[in-house]
Amino acid sequence: MDIKIPFLGDGIDSATVIEVLVSPGDTVAVDDTLAELETDKATAPVPSTAAGVIESIQIKSGDTVSQGMLVATLKSDGASASATPKAAPAAATPAQPTPAPTPVQAAPVTATASSAYQYVSSTGSPPPTSPSIRKMAHQTGLDLARIQGTGNGGRITIEDVRAHMTMLQARAFAPAASSPAAPAPASSAPSTPAAKPLPDFSKFGSIRKEAMSSLRQKIASNLHSAWNRIPHVTQFHDADITDLMTMRKKAVPKYEKKKARLTVTVFLLKAIVETLKKHPQFNASYDEATQEMIYKEYYHIGMAVDTDNGLIVPVIRDVDKKSMLELSLELADISERARDRKIGLEDIQGASFTLSNLGGLGVGQFTPIVNHPEVAILGVGRGGLKPVQDGKEVVYRSTMPLSLSYDHRVIDGANGARFIYDLAQSLESFDASLLKE
Repeated sequence: MDIKIPFLGDGIDSATVIEVLVSPGDTVAVDDTLAELETDKATAPVPSTAAGVIESIQIKSGDTVSQGMLVATLKSDGASASATPKAAPAAATPAQPTPAPTPVQAAPVTATASSAYQYVSSTGSPPPTSPSIRKMAHQTGLDLARIQGTGNGGRITIEDVRAHMTMLQARAFAPAASSPAAPAPASSAPSTPAAKPLPDFSKFGSIRKEAMSSLRQKIASNLHSAWNRIPHVTQFHDADITDLMTMRKKAVPKYEKKKARLTVTVFLLKAIVETLKKHPQFNASYDEATQEMIYKEYYHIGMAVDTDNGLIVPVIRDVDKKSMLELSLELADISERARDRKIGLEDIQGASFTLSNLGGLGVGQFTPIVNHPEVAILGVGRGGLKPVQDGKEVVYRSTMPLSLSYDHRVIDGANGARFIYDLAQSLESFDASLLKE
Protein backbone atom coordinates (compact mmCIF):
# COMPACT_ATOMS: atom_id res chain seq x y z
CA MET A 1 0.00 0.00 0.00
CA ASP A 2 1.00 3.64 -0.47
CA ILE A 3 1.75 5.98 2.43
CA LYS A 4 1.18 9.62 1.47
CA ILE A 5 1.78 13.05 2.98
CA PRO A 6 -1.25 13.74 5.22
CA PHE A 7 -3.16 17.00 5.63
CA LEU A 8 -0.59 19.61 6.73
CA GLY A 9 -2.94 22.17 8.25
CA ASP A 10 -5.13 25.06 7.13
CA GLY A 11 -3.31 27.43 4.81
CA ILE A 12 -0.18 25.23 4.59
CA ASP A 13 0.66 24.11 1.09
CA SER A 14 4.06 22.51 1.50
CA ALA A 15 6.68 21.37 3.99
CA THR A 16 10.34 20.42 3.99
CA VAL A 17 11.51 16.91 4.85
CA ILE A 18 13.82 17.20 7.86
CA GLU A 19 14.66 13.52 8.24
CA VAL A 20 13.55 10.14 6.92
CA LEU A 21 13.47 7.70 9.83
CA VAL A 22 12.99 4.39 8.03
CA SER A 23 14.67 2.43 5.25
CA PRO A 24 13.51 -0.27 2.81
CA GLY A 25 13.17 -3.55 4.68
CA ASP A 26 12.25 -1.95 8.02
CA THR A 27 9.21 -3.29 9.85
CA VAL A 28 6.82 -0.62 11.11
CA ALA A 29 3.68 -0.58 13.22
CA VAL A 30 0.59 1.59 12.92
CA ASP A 31 1.37 5.24 13.78
CA ASP A 32 5.15 4.73 13.69
CA THR A 33 6.81 7.91 12.43
CA LEU A 34 8.27 7.44 8.95
CA ALA A 35 9.63 10.96 8.48
CA GLU A 36 9.63 14.40 10.09
CA LEU A 37 8.55 17.54 8.25
CA GLU A 38 9.15 21.20 8.94
CA THR A 39 6.25 23.51 8.25
CA ASP A 40 5.75 27.13 9.30
CA LYS A 41 8.30 26.90 12.14
CA ALA A 42 6.78 23.67 13.44
CA THR A 43 7.70 20.04 13.03
CA ALA A 44 5.16 17.41 12.04
CA PRO A 45 5.49 13.62 11.84
CA VAL A 46 4.39 11.46 8.91
CA PRO A 47 2.82 8.39 10.56
CA SER A 48 2.39 4.96 9.04
CA THR A 49 -1.26 4.16 8.44
CA ALA A 50 -0.65 0.42 8.55
CA ALA A 51 1.72 -2.18 9.91
CA GLY A 52 4.09 -3.98 7.59
CA VAL A 53 7.46 -3.87 5.84
CA ILE A 54 8.79 -0.82 3.98
CA GLU A 55 9.30 -1.70 0.30
CA SER A 56 10.53 1.67 -1.00
CA ILE A 57 11.06 5.29 0.09
CA GLN A 58 10.12 8.10 -2.29
CA ILE A 59 11.34 11.13 -0.34
CA LYS A 60 14.67 12.28 1.11
CA SER A 61 15.91 14.97 3.48
CA GLY A 62 15.59 18.44 2.01
CA ASP A 63 12.72 17.60 -0.34
CA THR A 64 9.74 19.95 -0.51
CA VAL A 65 6.52 17.96 -0.24
CA SER A 66 2.80 18.67 -0.23
CA GLN A 67 -0.39 16.87 0.76
CA GLY A 68 -0.98 13.66 -1.16
CA MET A 69 2.61 13.10 -2.33
CA LEU A 70 3.90 9.53 -2.04
CA VAL A 71 6.16 8.90 0.95
CA ALA A 72 6.69 5.16 0.85
CA THR A 73 5.21 1.88 -0.28
CA LEU A 74 4.42 -0.69 2.36
CA LYS A 75 3.85 -4.41 2.27
CA SER A 76 1.03 -4.49 4.76
CA ASP A 77 0.31 -7.28 7.20
CA GLY A 78 -3.35 -6.30 7.34
CA ALA A 79 -3.36 -4.02 10.38
CA SER A 80 -4.40 -0.48 9.55
CA ALA A 81 -4.92 2.69 11.52
CA SER A 82 -8.32 3.18 13.05
CA ALA A 83 -8.55 6.66 11.59
CA THR A 84 -7.61 7.38 8.02
CA PRO A 85 -5.88 10.71 7.41
CA LYS A 86 -7.78 13.32 5.48
CA ALA A 87 -7.79 12.28 1.88
CA ALA A 88 -5.45 14.09 -0.45
CA PRO A 89 -6.66 15.43 -3.78
CA ALA A 90 -7.07 12.62 -6.33
CA ALA A 91 -4.03 13.12 -8.54
CA ALA A 92 -5.10 10.33 -10.90
CA THR A 93 -8.18 12.17 -12.11
CA PRO A 94 -7.33 13.80 -15.42
CA ALA A 95 -7.64 17.56 -15.28
CA GLN A 96 -10.50 18.93 -17.35
CA PRO A 97 -9.41 21.39 -20.01
CA THR A 98 -10.03 24.98 -19.01
CA PRO A 99 -12.80 26.46 -21.15
CA ALA A 100 -11.83 29.27 -23.47
CA PRO A 101 -12.25 32.70 -21.90
CA THR A 102 -15.72 34.11 -22.27
CA PRO A 103 -15.83 37.04 -24.67
CA VAL A 104 -15.29 40.31 -22.88
CA GLN A 105 -18.67 41.66 -23.99
CA ALA A 106 -20.46 38.78 -22.26
CA ALA A 107 -18.59 39.00 -18.98
CA PRO A 108 -19.10 42.30 -17.20
CA VAL A 109 -16.63 43.06 -14.45
CA THR A 110 -18.24 42.50 -11.07
CA ALA A 111 -17.26 43.35 -7.53
CA THR A 112 -16.05 39.78 -7.13
CA ALA A 113 -13.31 40.33 -9.66
CA SER A 114 -12.61 43.93 -8.75
CA SER A 115 -8.96 44.87 -8.54
CA ALA A 116 -9.78 47.09 -5.56
CA TYR A 117 -10.33 44.02 -3.38
CA GLN A 118 -7.49 42.85 -1.12
CA TYR A 119 -7.78 39.78 1.09
CA VAL A 120 -6.39 40.34 4.58
CA SER A 121 -6.42 37.61 7.22
CA SER A 122 -6.25 38.37 10.93
CA THR A 123 -4.30 35.11 11.37
CA GLY A 124 -1.89 35.59 8.49
CA SER A 125 -3.27 32.59 6.56
CA PRO A 126 -3.69 32.73 2.76
CA PRO A 127 -7.11 33.03 1.06
CA PRO A 128 -9.16 29.83 1.39
CA THR A 129 -9.31 27.75 -1.79
CA SER A 130 -8.61 24.28 -3.12
CA PRO A 131 -5.07 22.88 -3.47
CA SER A 132 -5.50 22.67 -7.25
CA ILE A 133 -6.36 26.36 -7.56
CA ARG A 134 -3.53 27.29 -5.21
CA LYS A 135 -1.10 25.27 -7.34
CA MET A 136 -2.37 26.87 -10.53
CA ALA A 137 -1.99 30.34 -8.99
CA HIS A 138 1.56 29.55 -7.92
CA GLN A 139 2.50 28.32 -11.38
CA THR A 140 0.98 31.30 -13.18
CA GLY A 141 1.84 34.03 -10.69
CA LEU A 142 -1.83 34.82 -10.01
CA ASP A 143 -2.39 36.77 -6.78
CA LEU A 144 -5.26 35.02 -5.00
CA ALA A 145 -5.44 37.82 -2.45
CA ARG A 146 -6.94 40.02 -5.20
CA ILE A 147 -9.86 37.63 -5.79
CA GLN A 148 -12.93 37.80 -3.58
CA GLY A 149 -14.26 34.28 -3.05
CA THR A 150 -17.97 33.53 -3.39
CA GLY A 151 -17.87 30.00 -2.01
CA ASN A 152 -18.69 28.91 1.55
CA GLY A 153 -16.75 30.99 4.04
CA GLY A 154 -15.35 33.19 1.27
CA ARG A 155 -13.64 30.25 -0.43
CA ILE A 156 -12.30 31.04 -3.92
CA THR A 157 -13.90 28.86 -6.60
CA ILE A 158 -12.78 28.20 -10.17
CA GLU A 159 -15.62 30.48 -11.32
CA ASP A 160 -14.15 33.30 -9.23
CA VAL A 161 -10.77 32.74 -10.87
CA ARG A 162 -12.31 32.81 -14.34
CA ALA A 163 -14.20 36.02 -13.60
CA HIS A 164 -11.01 37.62 -12.31
CA MET A 165 -9.04 36.52 -15.37
CA THR A 166 -11.77 37.93 -17.62
CA MET A 167 -11.57 41.25 -15.79
CA LEU A 168 -7.78 41.33 -16.20
CA GLN A 169 -8.14 40.50 -19.88
CA ALA A 170 -10.70 43.26 -20.37
CA ARG A 171 -8.42 45.80 -18.75
CA ALA A 172 -5.36 44.65 -20.67
CA PHE A 173 -7.06 44.96 -24.06
CA ALA A 174 -9.22 48.01 -23.36
CA PRO A 175 -8.57 50.82 -25.88
CA ALA A 176 -6.11 53.29 -24.45
CA ALA A 177 -8.17 56.22 -25.76
CA SER A 178 -11.21 55.25 -23.70
CA SER A 179 -9.79 56.75 -20.53
CA PRO A 180 -6.61 58.64 -21.36
CA ALA A 181 -6.41 60.44 -18.06
CA ALA A 182 -7.47 57.58 -15.82
CA PRO A 183 -4.70 56.72 -13.37
CA ALA A 184 -3.77 53.14 -12.71
CA PRO A 185 -5.65 51.72 -9.72
CA ALA A 186 -3.69 51.94 -6.51
CA SER A 187 -2.92 48.67 -4.80
CA SER A 188 -3.50 48.44 -1.07
CA ALA A 189 -0.71 45.88 -0.80
CA PRO A 190 2.81 47.24 -0.18
CA SER A 191 4.96 46.92 -3.26
CA THR A 192 8.08 44.81 -2.97
CA PRO A 193 11.00 45.91 -5.11
CA ALA A 194 12.58 43.22 -7.22
CA ALA A 195 15.73 41.75 -5.76
CA LYS A 196 18.83 43.40 -7.18
CA PRO A 197 21.57 41.12 -8.47
CA LEU A 198 24.62 41.00 -6.23
CA PRO A 199 28.14 41.54 -7.46
CA ASP A 200 30.43 38.57 -8.01
CA PHE A 201 32.09 38.48 -4.59
CA SER A 202 34.46 35.73 -5.71
CA LYS A 203 36.39 38.41 -7.61
CA PHE A 204 37.51 39.83 -4.27
CA GLY A 205 38.42 36.61 -2.50
CA SER A 206 37.28 33.16 -1.40
CA ILE A 207 33.57 32.73 -0.68
CA ARG A 208 31.24 29.98 0.49
CA LYS A 209 27.55 29.63 -0.39
CA GLU A 210 24.95 27.98 1.78
CA ALA A 211 21.24 27.62 1.04
CA MET A 212 18.89 29.19 3.57
CA SER A 213 16.82 26.65 5.45
CA SER A 214 13.07 26.70 4.93
CA LEU A 215 12.69 27.93 8.51
CA ARG A 216 15.09 30.83 7.91
CA GLN A 217 13.25 31.69 4.69
CA LYS A 218 9.94 31.72 6.57
CA ILE A 219 11.37 33.95 9.30
CA ALA A 220 12.74 36.34 6.68
CA SER A 221 9.41 36.45 4.85
CA ASN A 222 7.36 37.06 8.00
CA LEU A 223 9.65 39.80 9.32
CA HIS A 224 9.85 41.51 5.93
CA SER A 225 6.05 41.48 5.68
CA ALA A 226 5.60 42.80 9.23
CA TRP A 227 8.16 45.58 8.76
CA ASN A 228 6.57 46.72 5.47
CA ARG A 229 2.99 46.43 6.71
CA ILE A 230 3.28 47.98 10.18
CA PRO A 231 4.47 51.52 10.98
CA HIS A 232 6.64 50.73 14.00
CA VAL A 233 7.31 52.93 17.01
CA THR A 234 9.57 51.77 19.84
CA GLN A 235 9.60 53.30 23.32
CA PHE A 236 12.21 52.62 25.97
CA HIS A 237 12.08 52.60 29.76
CA ASP A 238 14.01 51.16 32.70
CA ALA A 239 12.21 49.19 35.41
CA ASP A 240 13.60 49.09 38.94
CA ILE A 241 13.63 45.38 39.81
CA THR A 242 15.66 45.56 43.04
CA ASP A 243 12.79 44.38 45.25
CA LEU A 244 11.66 41.85 42.65
CA MET A 245 15.12 40.25 42.57
CA THR A 246 15.16 40.02 46.36
CA MET A 247 11.72 38.41 46.26
CA ARG A 248 12.86 35.98 43.58
CA LYS A 249 16.00 35.00 45.50
CA LYS A 250 13.93 34.03 48.54
CA ALA A 251 11.49 31.95 46.48
CA VAL A 252 14.02 30.09 44.28
CA PRO A 253 14.76 27.23 46.79
CA LYS A 254 11.05 26.47 47.19
CA TYR A 255 10.61 26.28 43.41
CA GLU A 256 13.74 24.17 42.94
CA LYS A 257 12.29 21.55 45.30
CA LYS A 258 9.43 21.26 42.81
CA LYS A 259 11.82 20.94 39.86
CA ALA A 260 10.91 24.44 38.65
CA ARG A 261 13.25 27.26 37.61
CA LEU A 262 11.93 30.63 38.73
CA THR A 263 13.29 33.10 36.17
CA VAL A 264 12.68 36.81 35.69
CA THR A 265 10.72 35.89 32.55
CA VAL A 266 8.00 34.31 34.71
CA PHE A 267 7.62 37.59 36.60
CA LEU A 268 7.46 39.40 33.27
CA LEU A 269 4.66 37.16 32.02
CA LYS A 270 2.48 38.01 35.00
CA ALA A 271 3.32 41.72 34.83
CA ILE A 272 2.53 41.82 31.11
CA VAL A 273 -0.91 40.29 31.62
CA GLU A 274 -1.71 42.73 34.42
CA THR A 275 -0.74 45.62 32.14
CA LEU A 276 -2.64 44.23 29.13
CA LYS A 277 -5.81 44.16 31.23
CA LYS A 278 -5.39 47.91 31.82
CA HIS A 279 -4.59 48.57 28.16
CA PRO A 280 -6.70 46.16 26.04
CA GLN A 281 -5.71 47.83 22.74
CA PHE A 282 -2.31 46.14 23.12
CA ASN A 283 -3.99 42.73 23.31
CA ALA A 284 -5.72 43.14 19.99
CA SER A 285 -5.42 42.86 16.21
CA TYR A 286 -6.27 45.33 13.47
CA ASP A 287 -8.45 44.02 10.63
CA GLU A 288 -7.39 46.12 7.64
CA ALA A 289 -10.15 44.73 5.44
CA THR A 290 -13.01 45.79 7.73
CA GLN A 291 -11.24 48.66 9.53
CA GLU A 292 -12.08 47.02 12.86
CA MET A 293 -10.14 46.35 16.04
CA ILE A 294 -10.41 42.81 17.38
CA TYR A 295 -9.98 42.82 21.15
CA LYS A 296 -8.96 39.45 22.57
CA GLU A 297 -10.35 38.36 25.90
CA TYR A 298 -7.63 35.78 26.38
CA TYR A 299 -3.96 36.24 27.24
CA HIS A 300 -1.74 33.96 25.16
CA ILE A 301 1.84 35.21 25.24
CA GLY A 302 4.30 34.33 22.49
CA MET A 303 7.81 33.61 23.74
CA ALA A 304 10.63 34.31 21.27
CA VAL A 305 13.09 31.41 21.65
CA ASP A 306 16.57 31.41 20.11
CA THR A 307 17.40 28.00 18.64
CA ASP A 308 20.18 26.58 16.47
CA ASN A 309 17.69 26.60 13.59
CA GLY A 310 16.47 30.19 14.02
CA LEU A 311 13.90 32.18 15.94
CA ILE A 312 10.79 30.26 17.03
CA VAL A 313 7.88 31.81 18.93
CA PRO A 314 5.93 29.15 20.87
CA VAL A 315 2.86 30.32 22.77
CA ILE A 316 2.03 30.01 26.47
CA ARG A 317 -1.75 30.07 26.72
CA ASP A 318 -3.98 31.54 29.43
CA VAL A 319 -1.13 33.12 31.35
CA ASP A 320 -3.67 34.93 33.53
CA LYS A 321 -5.10 31.63 34.76
CA LYS A 322 -1.82 29.91 35.65
CA SER A 323 0.26 30.10 38.81
CA MET A 324 3.90 31.16 38.88
CA LEU A 325 4.86 27.52 39.44
CA GLU A 326 2.82 26.36 36.45
CA LEU A 327 4.33 29.07 34.26
CA SER A 328 7.87 28.16 35.41
CA LEU A 329 7.38 24.52 34.46
CA GLU A 330 5.64 25.29 31.16
CA LEU A 331 8.20 27.90 30.13
CA ALA A 332 11.06 25.44 30.64
CA ASP A 333 9.20 22.69 28.79
CA ILE A 334 8.18 24.70 25.74
CA SER A 335 11.62 26.33 25.41
CA GLU A 336 13.31 22.92 25.48
CA ARG A 337 10.89 21.49 22.91
CA ALA A 338 11.47 24.49 20.65
CA ARG A 339 15.25 23.96 20.75
CA ASP A 340 14.82 20.22 20.13
CA ARG A 341 12.48 20.87 17.16
CA LYS A 342 9.60 19.13 18.86
CA ILE A 343 7.21 22.06 18.54
CA GLY A 344 3.92 21.36 16.78
CA LEU A 345 1.90 23.79 14.69
CA GLU A 346 -0.61 24.22 17.49
CA ASP A 347 2.21 25.42 19.78
CA ILE A 348 3.02 28.50 17.67
CA GLN A 349 -0.47 29.79 16.88
CA GLY A 350 -2.84 32.12 18.70
CA ALA A 351 -0.53 34.55 20.52
CA SER A 352 -2.08 37.90 21.47
CA PHE A 353 1.20 39.57 22.55
CA THR A 354 4.87 38.59 22.27
CA LEU A 355 7.82 38.80 24.68
CA SER A 356 11.42 38.74 23.43
CA ASN A 357 13.91 38.50 26.31
CA LEU A 358 17.53 38.93 25.18
CA GLY A 359 18.84 39.63 28.66
CA GLY A 360 20.60 36.29 28.77
CA LEU A 361 22.68 37.32 25.76
CA GLY A 362 24.01 40.39 27.55
CA VAL A 363 22.37 43.09 25.41
CA GLY A 364 20.58 46.26 26.49
CA GLN A 365 17.73 47.99 24.72
CA PHE A 366 16.79 47.01 21.16
CA THR A 367 13.94 47.49 18.67
CA PRO A 368 11.88 44.28 18.31
CA ILE A 369 9.60 43.87 15.26
CA VAL A 370 5.89 43.39 15.91
CA ASN A 371 4.74 39.84 15.23
CA HIS A 372 1.80 40.44 12.85
CA PRO A 373 -1.19 40.15 13.32
CA GLU A 374 -0.42 41.28 16.86
CA VAL A 375 -0.03 45.00 17.47
CA ALA A 376 2.76 45.09 20.05
CA ILE A 377 5.84 43.27 21.32
CA LEU A 378 8.01 43.75 24.40
CA GLY A 379 11.78 43.45 24.23
CA VAL A 380 13.75 42.96 27.44
CA GLY A 381 17.49 43.45 27.85
CA ARG A 382 20.03 42.52 30.50
CA GLY A 383 19.51 44.05 33.93
CA GLY A 384 22.26 45.73 35.90
CA LEU A 385 23.08 48.22 38.63
CA LYS A 386 22.32 51.85 37.92
CA PRO A 387 22.89 54.97 40.08
CA VAL A 388 19.59 56.48 41.21
CA GLN A 389 18.97 59.70 43.16
CA ASP A 390 17.32 58.93 46.51
CA GLY A 391 16.77 62.20 48.29
CA LYS A 392 20.21 63.71 48.82
CA GLU A 393 21.97 60.40 48.25
CA VAL A 394 22.84 58.43 45.16
CA VAL A 395 22.17 54.71 45.53
CA TYR A 396 22.59 51.81 43.15
CA ARG A 397 19.49 49.93 42.12
CA SER A 398 18.96 46.90 39.87
CA THR A 399 17.25 48.03 36.68
CA MET A 400 16.02 46.20 33.62
CA PRO A 401 15.75 47.87 30.16
CA LEU A 402 12.38 47.55 28.44
CA SER A 403 11.71 48.15 24.72
CA LEU A 404 8.09 48.33 23.57
CA SER A 405 7.38 48.27 19.82
CA TYR A 406 3.82 48.81 18.60
CA ASP A 407 1.65 49.45 15.55
CA HIS A 408 1.33 53.23 15.32
CA ARG A 409 -1.78 52.94 13.13
CA VAL A 410 -3.82 51.84 16.14
CA ILE A 411 -1.72 52.85 19.15
CA ASP A 412 -0.69 56.44 19.85
CA GLY A 413 2.60 57.41 21.47
CA ALA A 414 0.86 58.55 24.66
CA ASN A 415 -0.79 55.15 25.05
CA GLY A 416 2.55 53.46 24.44
CA ALA A 417 4.11 55.59 27.16
CA ARG A 418 1.30 54.72 29.58
CA PHE A 419 1.65 51.00 28.85
CA ILE A 420 5.40 50.81 29.38
CA TYR A 421 5.18 52.98 32.52
CA ASP A 422 2.42 50.79 34.02
CA LEU A 423 4.41 47.67 33.14
CA ALA A 424 7.45 49.04 34.98
CA GLN A 425 5.24 49.86 37.98
CA SER A 426 3.85 46.31 37.96
CA LEU A 427 7.40 44.92 38.12
CA GLU A 428 8.53 47.40 40.76
CA SER A 429 5.58 46.63 43.05
CA PHE A 430 5.18 42.96 42.18
CA ASP A 431 2.54 41.13 44.20
CA ALA A 432 4.47 38.71 46.43
CA SER A 433 1.31 36.65 47.07
CA LEU A 434 1.57 35.34 43.49
CA LEU A 435 4.62 33.32 44.55
CA LYS A 436 2.60 31.32 47.05
CA GLU A 437 1.49 27.86 45.99
